[in-house]
Amino acid sequence: MKYRSLGRTGIQVSPYALGAMMFGALGNPDHDDSIRIIHRALDAGINFIDTADVYSQGESEEIVGKALKGRRDGVVLASKVHYPMGEDPNHRGNSRRWIMTAVENSLRRLQTDHLDLYQIHRPDPTVDIEETLSALSDLIRSGKVRAIGTSTFPASEIVETQWVAERRGLERFHTEQPPYSIVNRSIEREVLPIAQRYGMGTLVWSPLGQGLLTGRHRKGKQIDTHRSGYTPQHFSDERKLEVVEQLIPLAEQAGLPMAHLAMAFAIAHPGVTSAILGPRTMEQLDDLLAGADVTLDDEILDRIDEIAPPGTDAGPNQAAYIPPALLNVSLRRRPIGERSAA
Repeated sequence: MKYRSLGRTGIQVSPYALGAMMFGALGNPDHDDSIRIIHRALDAGINFIDTADVYSQGESEEIVGKALKGRRDGVVLASKVHYPMGEDPNHRGNSRRWIMTAVENSLRRLQTDHLDLYQIHRPDPTVDIEETLSALSDLIRSGKVRAIGTSTFPASEIVETQWVAERRGLERFHTEQPPYSIVNRSIEREVLPIAQRYGMGTLVWSPLGQGLLTGRHRKGKQIDTHRSGYTPQHFSDERKLEVVEQLIPLAEQAGLPMAHLAMAFAIAHPGVTSAILGPRTMEQLDDLLAGADVTLDDEILDRIDEIAPPGTDAGPNQAAYIPPALLNVSLRRRPIGERSAA
């Protein structure tokens, strides 16, 4: 592995990061097998592991913690906070109250005294960003967290967090974790340029397009979505499948499996630090590691640009952040009595 700088943190990380979302009840419930997968990734040179408290409601963190016994010092360990952890309405979100509790829970499950990177999993419109940054700054000063980051934040909110940190003398976010793949390239418009402008590292998730870019999902082909984490509608999106159909002959021409083409594309962008692998089985990990040395030349990248134009999404990404104004109709419409121009 040729290691890269994680923004301006001084931390060196592998271009492939191991995502732990599929370890536990959500994907692979066999702890011993999941631990073997983690060890295989570390032995291959991956030194960056990304998990979250919400992954299988803490089980993923527990598995990672067991796997890192005796190997913790050689790993850049990242986790996240935001999503609900139980029914209590205060056990979620980006408040100081929850962050301070959640980090202790994560540290206990991971069996470590610090996180190298602690990320806010999604924006929280109900919490002032100054409160969130203040809590995270205290965690850095206490030594429990080395660096902080965001995940799937819109470009405008990334800029706002940087301004607030500067004006209030708080620690700033050094990383962003957005979705990025050949079928979802919209972050090339603003998110990646903004991250580069502020010297942020970028850890991209779902470089295989939520499974579409493995080449197993084709037009008119019946598929098994069991344990995929995505709906059948995702795998039947005609616009994305049309891109896949055009990519398959390109990959064949280049002599590459589709998954290797997709992963190499993701880490070719100068704004991308690492791309997250999310294997559920050892076979899946070994297949992806086999393509670690693949480099795409300009001719192939130009052809990909023709098939999936830069800065565009071939279709919606159902796991991406959706702003409240798009979810709540009342935020898009004036009261009836105020709609008239007269």
